[in-house]
Amino acid sequence: MSRIRGGCLCGAVRYLSKSEPVMTALCHCTHCQRQSGGAFSVNVAVAKGSLEFQGSEPATYEDRGESGGKVLRRFCGKCGSSLLSEVDATPTLDWLKAGTLDDTSWVQPQASIWCDSAQA
Repeated sequence: MSRIRGGCLCGAVRYLSKSEPVMTALCHCTHCQRQSGGAFSVNVAVAKGSLEFQGSEPATYEDRGESGGKVLRRFCGKCGSSLLSEVDATPTLDWLKAGTLDDTSWVQPQASIWCDSAQA
């Protein structure tokens, strides 16, 4: 059974992935700070195409990252929960928001990125 299973706050969007996580990273970019409402975003990378959605399809906000590349930010259109990001700079990965996982007990960040914009 996969440990990659989760969904939004209201339950309208659920997801699962049968692939193993590639890595977990803390993103300190200002866009992730704004999206998460915190000092950083905890993101779990999974292989692109490995996610299966159940219920509602996520809504999309098209953003540009601090690198200038496109970032598709997927969220629940009903409750607004941020679910994942698709980043041009990492075309083989999808980045799940770790807070949406059903079980976060295994999440251990291995990297911090965009540290130049990290909050003090």
